[in-house]
This record gives sequence, C-alpha cells and structure tokens, in this order.
Amino acid sequence: MRAIVIDAPGGPEVLRELSLPAPTPGPRQIRIRVIAAGVNRADLLQRRGVYPAPPGVPAEIPGLEYAGLVDEVGPGVTQWEPGDKVMGIVGGGSYAEFVVVDEREALPIPPGLSFVEAGAIPEAFLTAHDALFTLLGLEGGDSLLIHAVGSGVGLAALQLARQAGARVIGTSRSPWKLDGAGEYGLEYGIEVDDPADLPAEILRFTEGEGVDTVLDLVGGAYMPANLEALAPRGRVALVGLVAGRRAELDLGLLLNRRATLIGTVMRSRSLEEKIAVTEAFREGALASFEGGGIRPVVDRVFPFDEVAAAHEYVEDDQNLGKVVLTWEP
Repeated sequence: MRAIVIDAPGGPEVLRELSLPAPTPGPRQIRIRVIAAGVNRADLLQRRGVYPAPPGVPAEIPGLEYAGLVDEVGPGVTQWEPGDKVMGIVGGGSYAEFVVVDEREALPIPPGLSFVEAGAIPEAFLTAHDALFTLLGLEGGDSLLIHAVGSGVGLAALQLARQAGARVIGTSRSPWKLDGAGEYGLEYGIEVDDPADLPAEILRFTEGEGVDTVLDLVGGAYMPANLEALAPRGRVALVGLVAGRRAELDLGLLLNRRATLIGTVMRSRSLEEKIAVTEAFREGALASFEGGGIRPVVDRVFPFDEVAAAHEYVEDDQNLGKVVLTWEP
C-alpha cells in the first residue's frame, strides 16, 4: 500500500510516500481502504517529533481519522461487510491506503455525504461531542464560550451546541474566521488581541453573569481569562494547547466560582473508551447529518501527494474548518 511517512522530525519536507505492506485485520477488526483523511494539528506535532503515537499505533504514519470503504473483515465481525462506507478515528496511521480498526470504532457515513466530507467529521465532531455533552454536561439554555471557534473542532462544537439550544460566544485572532463562524450560528464573536481583555468583553455580553461552559482549544494565557469570565459552578474543558502548556491561575477564583476544570485528550484513550465515545456520537448526533442540521466544514482538499503543502496550509492557519487529504483525484 501507499503510505505517507515521517522520514525524520522536522518541517513538511520530511513527509514522503513509501510502499509498505498492508495491515491484516484480526478478530473483530475491519480493514478500510482509505479514500479521505482529515489533517489535524496533532499530525503537525507528530511530524515535528513532539507528539509521538501511542503504543500499538504506527509510529511513522500520521493521521487520526479516515473515511473509506470496508475492504476486508476479520473473524467474528458482525457489523460490517466489504463495500460498506465507513468513517472513524484512529490513534494514527490514516495517512495510508489501508487502516485496520476494531469494528466497534467505525461509523457509517451518513447518506448524501461524500468521502471528502466524511473525512472531515470524525476527529472534530467526536472530540466536540464528547467534550460538550459527556464532560461539560452542556444543556439547552447554557452559554458556551469556544476559543478558536473557526477551527475544525470549534465549528463542530458550535453546530452541536446550537442544535442543543445553547448560546455560543466564539473567539479568534482572525476576524474573517469569526465572520465564517457566523454562518454556522455563532451569536457573538470576539477578535482576540490580548487574552487578558476577554473577560470584560464576555461579562459585558452576558450582562455580568459570565458563561456556563468553556471549550478551550487554545490553552496558555486563555485559561486565566476562562476563570474570570466563568459563571458560578461553571465548567471548563481544555482540549488544545496551541497557545502554550503553562498558565498562572488565581486559585481563589477557582474556589469562589466553584468551578470545574477538565482536561481531555482523545488519542491516548483505551479501545473501550473510544468505543464509548463513538457510540455516544452515533446515538446523539449522527442522524443530524442526514437532514443537514449539522454539516462538516471542508476548507480545502489536497491529494495525498501534496501532503507537505497541506501541512503548510494548516500550519499557517489559513483554514476555516478542516483540510482533507484524498487518494482519489
């Protein structure tokens, strides 16, 4: 099979195509012929050598999601047959023509969606759905603050939250991304220059009440601002660290707000945990794609032989929503 491998830690130029043996499905596993795969910032970090793949995952092949066709089924598989259209998350390895997963991790591609559109769904929407509803307990009528609302996870969370009846405030350093997010139901957008200015803006919009929940895809200096802008008994889920791994917090605010801070990562979870996340998404959100209630946001599509250009594009923060790679012309 063709596969994109990381030759050595470094820039996009270290990515190259190799011919490797295709994996074989074991018990309860299916092999998928990958047609499309989303690009995630975790792929960029892995390429730089700062985010290694978890045990049991191909260390040299990046890629956290896929969309394609079931190619072969292993012993004991009951949910899928060759030719079925599926999508899902993996711990790595989806920058290849074939990937093997447990049959319970795969999801059916909703009718009417292309493989490219499906390739933009799993990592963004499963991460967002798990953070909003399982971890934050988001309910209708809650207010939600999303940092980096124009990202793939940000736009997925925006749509899921709006469908649930939440009010959504979003931040971005790019005003054009806030404009784009407005098309998906963003109620109030804040252009960020200095994160320290955010609490005053958020409290003004919420008439001093603060926000009930925060989905922080950025980290760093945004975390102190989260606490200052939080309503009593508010909840914060930290998903990304684009702005840095460290922050200085006023723990008095944490106590006075009776706040809950939750850190989460999807990639290193156990198989059973990922199956639970997949099932929750299947039951709670998958059908919404059929009616167009929520939809994947594809910014740009690159063929796999232009993977270096795709990484440069994401690294330069030029995308609204997802960048997708495809083996098909």
